[in-house]
Amino acid sequence: MPELNQNSMRRTSYIYVAAALLALLAVTWASPAIAGDQKKAATPAKPTEAPKLDISNIVWPQPPAIARLRYLDYFSAQKPEPVKEKTKVEKKSWMDRMAGISPDDAAKKAGTKPRFELGTPYGMAVDSKGMLYVADTKVGAVFIFNPESRDTGFIKHGIDAKFGRIFGVVIDDADRLFVSDGQYNHVLVFNPNHKLEGAFGEGTMNDPAGLAIDEENRFLYVANTGTDQVLVYDADTFKLLRKIGTAGKQHTLTTPGDFSSPTNVAVDKDGNLFVSDTLNDRVEVFDAEGVFVRAFGKNGDGPGEFARPKGIAVDCDGHVWVADAMTNRLQVFTPEGDLRLVIGGFGMLPGEFQALTGVTIDKLNRVFTSEQLLGRVQMFRYITNTEAQAEYDRRKAEVAKKAAQTPTDDKKPAAPITAPETPKPVPPTAAQAAPAAVKAQ
Repeated sequence: MPELNQNSMRRTSYIYVAAALLALLAVTWASPAIAGDQKKAATPAKPTEAPKLDISNIVWPQPPAIARLRYLDYFSAQKPEPVKEKTKVEKKSWMDRMAGISPDDAAKKAGTKPRFELGTPYGMAVDSKGMLYVADTKVGAVFIFNPESRDTGFIKHGIDAKFGRIFGVVIDDADRLFVSDGQYNHVLVFNPNHKLEGAFGEGTMNDPAGLAIDEENRFLYVANTGTDQVLVYDADTFKLLRKIGTAGKQHTLTTPGDFSSPTNVAVDKDGNLFVSDTLNDRVEVFDAEGVFVRAFGKNGDGPGEFARPKGIAVDCDGHVWVADAMTNRLQVFTPEGDLRLVIGGFGMLPGEFQALTGVTIDKLNRVFTSEQLLGRVQMFRYITNTEAQAEYDRRKAEVAKKAAQTPTDDKKPAAPITAPETPKPVPPTAAQAAPAAVKAQ
């Protein structure tokens, strides 16, 4: 009994202590000072700024592989100049702004410029001065971008020429500009000063799209989408020389050498012609005489497969670049059709695309791509076979140097140090004088 009474007293004291602590805690919560601290702590912190995307070193493939393509910039509109003072500016019509009509005096005094946005850019070409020409089907004008200064010029509908639905553009070595018009079914020719010289193709062309020039043989190739053919013209006299493909089958032919809605063309150093056979989801290759050589690609979304290929170009090392409109991928192949590099996917970030349509490569190894949904042209830099080989050799020498400086055990030789994993060399074609390429993974 004494033990039970002692335990009972202990429990009672514990209850009193607990009650006192609860009372003290209640008083503490009710204290204005503490409540203020609680309220202050509950105030959410100010959101921090989202980190900016660093585009200074975006390359494909990713390190440690040797880069073969580097992102540079994009074009979508003329940069607006800051407003210096408020001045009443007479409003311009939508067509005036989109077609490139110059701002009036009041706008000039205000220090403003209209923002000439790309609508649905398609074909692209670069002249001898490095200026980029973009045919915009929706706007009905040819945009002229300076990639260095970002200044923008225009060849305007209704002022410099009459445009319907313009698609393809190409520039020869004399800086003559050729523009295909799918509405009026002809190709317009402009001199180096952007003055219209004439047109040809009426009565023969049907929905012409992509253009390419063989400077050596003086051939002008026109992807004549409406008749499922490629038309070959003399680039100087504009005389029709021959037609490649069978017409009149309403986009149903799949036989080698025939097409189903060919949309774009490209020529390599040897005069070989590459055609994006869009509805057949393949690329067809012909020699300079128009003889079928080979085809590669098939329908699908896997590596090396196509879903509506459109833009096509050939780089200085002979690789074939194909822009796929549905998968929004840019794929790079050897002339034989072996896949070397894939970039893209649907999106807005550098190297992503929305309705990828066109691709062209200039003599500075800059790669330009056009997107219909975003109204955007992206600019990349192709790393040539020679440059990639030099980087491989540099890495190999660096590893060898480190290996020579590494202390070794007298009893056991040091394990050899190999170069970082890099893409395998791509064997050059017979026409290539550059060293073996480094395969882009």
